[in-house]
Amino acid sequence: MHSRRALNLLSLLCALGAALFSGTASRADALDGVLEVRSAYATIDQGVFQLFAHVIYPVNDDIRAALKDGLTLTFDLDVVVSRERRFWMDETVREVSLKRELTYHAVSDRYVTRDVDPPNGTEQRSFATLEEALEALGTVEAWPFLLSNQLTGTRQYRVSLRAGVRRGRLPDTLRVLLFWTDDWHRESEWFSWSLQR
Repeated sequence: MHSRRALNLLSLLCALGAALFSGTASRADALDGVLEVRSAYATIDQGVFQLFAHVIYPVNDDIRAALKDGLTLTFDLDVVVSRERRFWMDETVREVSLKRELTYHAVSDRYVTRDVDPPNGTEQRSFATLEEALEALGTVEAWPFLLSNQLTGTRQYRVSLRAGVRRGRLPDTLRVLLFWTDDWHRESEWFSWSLQR
């Protein structure tokens, strides 16, 4: 009798493990799709360099379902300004990141974006579709990232830009299922250009 219960319990645990494994296997490519910096440039205005960029973020049914289940996605735009050297590695002058979040608001049935630590207070926007929200997240206009007095003389400088998306906050129900997975993190290739002054 006890061995039959133990066998039934073992079968149940195996079935549960298989279900969880197949659920995570189906999400192995949760962030599958295009992730790239399509274009970027910088202008200077009153001694401040401002970044303009267009990033394409992945969109698929796994992302849509996870957001509706309460997942928060974090979008990072990493900027590195380096001084070019001829006979040695480039010197990093400035590293800064623009951080944004995307959530789904079930009551209003809208996707909500917000800047994390914005310079002028909290900026939050909502969109009817995931595609509209990702388009807004991928558009950077006049973001100040460098002061001209941080650059010296006539040296050559390079700006490198990389976009990333990763899992942010999790509701308790998803935290149990996704605590061991790392498939909710991706980064683009670096996009670089010479800084014109």
